[in-house]
Amino acid sequence: MSPADAPSAPPPPRPADLPLSALYEQLAPVTRRATFTNWGLSYTCTPLAVFEPATEAQCALVLELARREGRTVRVAGVGHSPSDLACTTDFMLRTERLDRVIEVDREKLLVTAQAGIVLSTLHTALAAHGLAMRNLGSISDQTLGGVVTTATHGSGAAFPVLSMDVRALVLLTAAGARVRCSRTEHADLFMASVCGLGCTGLILEVTLQVERAFRLREVQESRSFEEVVGRLDEVAQAAEHVRLWWFPQADVIRVSSADRTSEPKNAVGTWLWHSLVGFHVLQLFLFVGRYVPSFNLFIGRFMAWLVRDRTVTVDDSHRVFNIDCKYPQYTTEWAIPHARAAPALRALRTWLAREFADPAGLRPHSSIEIRFSAPDDIWLSPGEGQRTVWIGLVQFKPYGLPVPYRALFAHFETLMLQHGGRPHWAKTHPLGPDALRALYPRFGDFVRVLEEADPRGVFRNPYVRRHIFGEGGAENGARVFKAYP
Repeated sequence: MSPADAPSAPPPPRPADLPLSALYEQLAPVTRRATFTNWGLSYTCTPLAVFEPATEAQCALVLELARREGRTVRVAGVGHSPSDLACTTDFMLRTERLDRVIEVDREKLLVTAQAGIVLSTLHTALAAHGLAMRNLGSISDQTLGGVVTTATHGSGAAFPVLSMDVRALVLLTAAGARVRCSRTEHADLFMASVCGLGCTGLILEVTLQVERAFRLREVQESRSFEEVVGRLDEVAQAAEHVRLWWFPQADVIRVSSADRTSEPKNAVGTWLWHSLVGFHVLQLFLFVGRYVPSFNLFIGRFMAWLVRDRTVTVDDSHRVFNIDCKYPQYTTEWAIPHARAAPALRALRTWLAREFADPAGLRPHSSIEIRFSAPDDIWLSPGEGQRTVWIGLVQFKPYGLPVPYRALFAHFETLMLQHGGRPHWAKTHPLGPDALRALYPRFGDFVRVLEEADPRGVFRNPYVRRHIFGEGGAENGARVFKAYP
């Protein structure tokens, strides 16, 4: 018998055809019990099981096991989201081993990669082909899938959220189907998934628009609050990528303005801020401020002093886009319509001045970050339909220890809502479906797609059930995964 006449090997059995014991046996090498803690050390959960698949076939087995056992599956990457977005007590599927670059098209400026690839790894792969992502957020420690599903943003008045650079996705649905979607193919599923909070399906592949590799020339300088906010639109459009750090304790704004350049590299930083000495000195100050709240005013002024000098840096794009976030942190961030941003910032300034004047007032110890983005049309993107100014507040956790933040954030969030704010999906916020429906015109379409794509709620966790479906109960509470009540 010739090789051509030999019978072909039978296809492997479908997950649905395997006995339960075989599912457990095949998943055993990628299964473990583990506690999950997010990057900010602010939420912790103990899933029933944590799966770390390395192949799409193993992902399908996880979904089949969840179906048989009536469990949910929460997809998580590196856990960078500073909320309980990734937390669950059922099955958790970690995507970090699904990290291959599948295809690079230098002519069309497209890259297709598995969703579990970390951005820093993707930068290296793109650089080998003379390519780079068009824009980035503050760090590159997230997975590509995590960036997409939360509509992560960078800064630049002409640059929308990063999900707008996605050209296609491949999903594994709750039913186990492998589905490719784009703006022209399964368009509703695509528009829901590019800011889908991980609940439209497991993102297997992302096809991303990129550009030729480039360097950025960044100028940083400190200005007064009035000098910046008084002409905020002019400042925002003075360079391709502008971002601000406002130190309300010193009434100073650090302005970063970056443009593409052909100049040679010249990486420059403020020595103390970027040094190991500065890292430890500042963390010690934050630790003292944990016990002596009034000291936090000095800390903010000290931070503003550390970065007071004008600096000019030229470096590869991702090295300029990314910053040193220093320490674990609590954080909240809101997207404000551009026309209402200056009044929002003035309202924040007035409120904080009252707090600083009160011996028992609230004491933020860091800067308030301000970034800009162009309008987009993604259903659940905070930038949908509007020029956006992002205003974010953090409270650092020195040595990983908790610090007061809840009252501070509650006042901040109230002011943001009064100025039309929409929450950053990866970060904590108090809004339920009624409030979200009023903020997002396509919220109803998003919920419809979820119910069609996942009627059993396989991909839902307490975060999704609480914010998107309005489900109550202690098991869906905002602090169910908090180590400190």
